[in-house]
Amino acid sequence: DGGGAERSLRQWAAVMQSVPYAHASAPHTVAPRRKYREPQAPAAEDTIPLGTNMMFDKRVVRGNTYAAQILPATANFDQLDGERKTQRHTKRHKAPAKPDTPDAVSGRKHMDVQTEQYLEELKDRPVEVEADTQTDAFLDQLPAPIFIPMKTGVDAETQVEDGELFDFDAEVEPILEVLIGKTLEQSMMEVMEEEELSNMRQHQEHFEQIRNAELAETQRLEAAEQRRGGGEGRGGGGGGGEGAPPQPRGCRR
Repeated sequence: DGGGAERSLRQWAAVMQSVPYAHASAPHTVAPRRKYREPQAPAAEDTIPLGTNMMFDKRVVRGNTYAAQILPATANFDQLDGERKTQRHTKRHKAPAKPDTPDAVSGRKHMDVQTEQYLEELKDRPVEVEADTQTDAFLDQLPAPIFIPMKTGVDAETQVEDGELFDFDAEVEPILEVLIGKTLEQSMMEVMEEEELSNMRQHQEHFEQIRNAELAETQRLEAAEQRRGGGEGRGGGGGGGEGAPPQPRGCRR
């Protein structure tokens, strides 16, 4: 139950606290890893070296595997290797060469003789025969035909008489009315614009004439006033008349 499990856990914790902690091996620093592997120590004679090449391993069967002999576990590999080398040397040994033809006696010489059933005349140069042939002239290649896609659908036709679809005299009348009306309206607008510009130009010239006349009159009145003011100053200095009426001054617009 839950109480028994809790009690057992408490007992186990008390036992672990009573036993002092100890290392299985003394702590030490991690040795640095070497860059290259150290050469392995030479293996004993009775042990099989590791990492050997299969091409030179004596346990690998050579030749036809179908005719391979099953060797017992206690077979001597050195003896088997020696027997294989002996067999290989025996196979490579060539058979004795055939004896050559003895040298010709004095006054004679050896020569090749045909021993075939049919004799053939031997010549230094084979027979040569000249032959010629004439091929036909090349014809001009025909141009590629124009590609015409295959016709699809169903052909249909109908007959249209004159005046059934379009009557030029009747259809062109509204188009002409619109063109002529637009042309006349545009021309009238241009004429009215020219007349308006002419009237504005005349009005501007008339206004400039009036302004120039008023400006000349103003300058004349100012000059007369200046002259009148200068004469009064001189007369007052010499004891002039006392009852002289005042003169009106010119006004400006």
